[in-house]
Amino acid sequence: MAASGFTVERATAASRAAGVAGIALVLVAASLPFWGESSWMREFVEIACYFIFAMMWNLLAGYGGMVSIGQQAFFGFGGYVMLMLGNFAGINPFVAIPLGALAAGLIAVPVSFAAFRLSGGYFAVGTWVIAEVFRLSFANVSAVGGGSGTTLTALRGIDKSTRESVTYWMALACVVAAIALVYLFLRSKRGLALLAIRDNEVAAESQGVPVARMKLAVYVVAAFGAGLAGALYFVGNLRISPDAAFSVNWSAFAIFMVVIGGLGRIEGPLVGALIFWALNKFLSDYGTWYLLGLGLLAILVTLFFKQGLWGYAQQRWGWSLFPTQRRHAAARTPIIRP
Repeated sequence: MAASGFTVERATAASRAAGVAGIALVLVAASLPFWGESSWMREFVEIACYFIFAMMWNLLAGYGGMVSIGQQAFFGFGGYVMLMLGNFAGINPFVAIPLGALAAGLIAVPVSFAAFRLSGGYFAVGTWVIAEVFRLSFANVSAVGGGSGTTLTALRGIDKSTRESVTYWMALACVVAAIALVYLFLRSKRGLALLAIRDNEVAAESQGVPVARMKLAVYVVAAFGAGLAGALYFVGNLRISPDAAFSVNWSAFAIFMVVIGGLGRIEGPLVGALIFWALNKFLSDYGTWYLLGLGLLAILVTLFFKQGLWGYAQQRWGWSLFPTQRRHAAARTPIIRP
């Protein structure tokens, strides 16, 4: 006989609509160099770097439970590797962007041996110390300008309009790749294991979850993404220095963006990056007052929107553009029982 039943699904009406709108938006965005202003492309590259870096910090802390204030180590390392491959090895800097990200992911493996000996607040402080070691190390390498930094000379033969267009397309591709990487990772069995580790590491291990391997995997993925953001940023900036590449401000800004947008949500860093970019664009001239404003906004959101702005919208209206969790839904066709 016919009986009502339930199905298990991830996608929602909002996520399906967002998928269609996202594809259309990417296609329109890809055509921007043919009709838009060069300043628009530069602004997008900046937003893309903020977003990718914040998304990777969110993956590490929001999903993995590892709060790091030293992810700028991989941001700067990716930037420096890109520059060295371009200036010294003759590799096209645009090709060197993913290579810089790969190098950041690889260096994260030995770094993790030291970082994972710590936990909680000690882990956070330890990652910052590691980032400072990276900064001081590159500040003493004369081949890349030492403490004053150096310029990306490998792009000198490319005219400005072509360089800006290709940088923009690379930024767009990196954003799409970063979203896809994190989304597919969280939808997999590894994503479920990661959430279990975040909620209760001991319980997860007792259920057979390979905790050490999973923590290493997410740490390497987050380092790869941070290196990707760093390589992309310094291709657009054309100059790098240890203080700019390994500044703790990168982690501070990432924390701000994730807290504002929503910790533990893919959409959170996107919302936070847009808000941070707008505030930085229009209020940065106010100096200290600008920084105080950022802090005040973060405090207000933490007090009144504990799950971030997107978290509030998701809880209030059920919005989820990138659903990663399974949910029960009524079956669309009756179930026939013999």
